[in-house]
Amino acid sequence: MENTKTTTKKASIKTDRTDKKQAIVKAYMEYVLTEGRPPASVFLFTKENKWKEEVFYTYFASFNALEKEVWNTFFENTVKNLHEEELYEGYSAREKLLAFYYTFIEELKKNRSYVTYAVHPMKKPEITPSYMKRLKTSFITYANTVLNEGMATEEVLQRPYISKKYGDALWMQLLFIVDYWVKDESAAFEQTDVAIEKAVNLAFDLMGKSLLDSAVDFAKFLYQSRTN
Repeated sequence: MENTKTTTKKASIKTDRTDKKQAIVKAYMEYVLTEGRPPASVFLFTKENKWKEEVFYTYFASFNALEKEVWNTFFENTVKNLHEEELYEGYSAREKLLAFYYTFIEELKKNRSYVTYAVHPMKKPEITPSYMKRLKTSFITYANTVLNEGMATEEVLQRPYISKKYGDALWMQLLFIVDYWVKDESAAFEQTDVAIEKAVNLAFDLMGKSLLDSAVDFAKFLYQSRTN
């Protein structure tokens, strides 16, 4: 009985901490959308919300750390939703990346106003903003797992030196997709769906076996047959 009470108490504390953390994130997002800028300081932000300043620092070291948490949460929710889909594990590498992009955009749609606010200053999509650094690490880890599965089935070709850069290339692709979606004015963001499909198909056509690879293989065959 005592162990049950202890477990229940710990679960309650964890829930309270999660709720408080989410409340801080929600208050911050509402502030920047209302004011069009971040709060002047943590002190003023917590005072306005009637919290002790130390409460904020229990969860975040700075507003930048909070913003990183927001974007990484978008990623975590996306992956969680993907793994709840029964068919996902049976997808090819190409299909998994497509599913990730579509699901990630659906997650962003829930917070489009905030995402638009955050991404608007990103004038060069090829440069990773500081608030996306944690997201980048999480995404590249995910992308490399998918790519390794693709290499195991030869859907993705291993190439000297280049293969190690595939994950970084897909990160650049994700930045492009987010930037495209933010600027998309088509109904139901239909153009973004088209852009995602074409971008993923192009990526896997480039990472898969191409005409050039076939030509190199044939040249190797001819050379080896002559020397044997």
